[in-house]
Amino acid sequence: MQAFVAFYQSYAPWLWLGSALLGLAAILWLIAVQVRLNRAIRQYQSLVAGTSASNLEEVLNAHIAEVRQTVAQVQELDDRTKQMEKTLRHSMQWLGMVRFNPFRDTGGDQSFAIALVDGHGNGVVISSLHARDGTRVYAKPLRRWESTYTLTDEEKEAIARAYQQQG
Repeated sequence: MQAFVAFYQSYAPWLWLGSALLGLAAILWLIAVQVRLNRAIRQYQSLVAGTSASNLEEVLNAHIAEVRQTVAQVQELDDRTKQMEKTLRHSMQWLGMVRFNPFRDTGGDQSFAIALVDGHGNGVVISSLHARDGTRVYAKPLRRWESTYTLTDEEKEAIARAYQQQG
């Protein structure tokens, strides 16, 4: 016991200083742990805020179910979009029109040529020739922006205007 008392008397200031430093380190560590715990509690409370769930597992399960439902809805919308894109390729998408006067000596620009074309370049070019004694209408099919029938300059221009719209 005397050895202990002698040791204590010679190293007392250092022992007190070491104990104080250990105590201070423990207090700082406890403060750091408390700050992290408070932050975790706030995050947890914000996570479960607005839910009737009593624990995190219920919140996560509800969230996972909602995400799965959203993924299914997105897939359904993607399928619908692809179907609409297929349908649109076969619908009339571009139009080109030219008004003109086929007769130099009479009338105005009452005649026209109009091209109605789908996404594949298929469609029809319709021409109307207006004169005093009547109007004639002609229709020529288009296949890939071309026709097997002879086209007038106005019909070619209407097709070119429709072609320019496809960008």
